[in-house]
Amino acid sequence: MSVTRNLKVEFGGGLEILFNDQRQLKITLSADGRNPNVRDLIKKLADEHIQERKELFVEGETVRPGILVLINDCDWELRDELDGELEDGDLVVFISTLHGG
Repeated sequence: MSVTRNLKVEFGGGLEILFNDQRQLKITLSADGRNPNVRDLIKKLADEHIQERKELFVEGETVRPGILVLINDCDWELRDELDGELEDGDLVVFISTLHGG
């Protein structure tokens, strides 16, 4: 049986450029027999929502160094990072902390 979550995803620090200049997306995320997690969300975003330059967002199965991930205003490092389970209605924010100068 598939478990589905409806999420709100936001991008900042220039990441929105990778997502067709969208600062917000509504995402429906599913996983078979378990709660969807951040790893599932990152894969879906990279596979379905980035047309070019995926390497600026992902490195392997995680986000590149320098990208801050917040789940409901809480650092994802406090919620098991990639394995952190997502709940219906969660707000996940990705912010690039690297800027040119």
